[in-house]
Amino acid sequence: MLEAKDYNDKLLVSELKNGSEKAFRFLFDLYYQDIYGYSISLLKSREAAEENVQDVFMKVWQHRENLNLEQSFKAYIFTIARNQAFNILNKAANDLALKEAVFYESQKSHEYGDYAIREEDCKKLRKQAIKQLPPKRKQIFKMSRKKGMSYEEISQELGISINTVRNQMSKALESMRVFFQVHDEII
Repeated sequence: MLEAKDYNDKLLVSELKNGSEKAFRFLFDLYYQDIYGYSISLLKSREAAEENVQDVFMKVWQHRENLNLEQSFKAYIFTIARNQAFNILNKAANDLALKEAVFYESQKSHEYGDYAIREEDCKKLRKQAIKQLPPKRKQIFKMSRKKGMSYEEISQELGISINTVRNQMSKALESMRVFFQVHDEII
């Protein structure tokens, strides 16, 4: 028996399959906290959890045409979040420096109360990552992440195509991911 929420999810996923950014934004807003909480429980890092959530929804957007309307959307995104988190943890298990950061430093920070200091380091690192983006890409990233504007709104305001906005956001996130990997001793 279908519940009203299942029907709404199916309707939203159907619209998302057809490229609706509003449906995507609604699903993002609806499931953000759940995926973030799940990610932080696995990764023990706010920054890593935030990045995991962004990656989950980037994958959803990139593969929206392949979404299965018969499959639970919530189960689908939780599976992506879990798999990505496990990939990060597997990488950490094989990378001594990252292993220290994920397994030992997060534990120590909670025990000794220096989480606020680590949080501050992460914020500084994020600002540096954003600062190194090319000006137009930085502007698009800030409009999306800081102002919460949709790709369509950014497209209209800047007079560029939605595909350009999408491509610039994808490049910005990839660039920032690489930046964080290079500076992983802080994370």
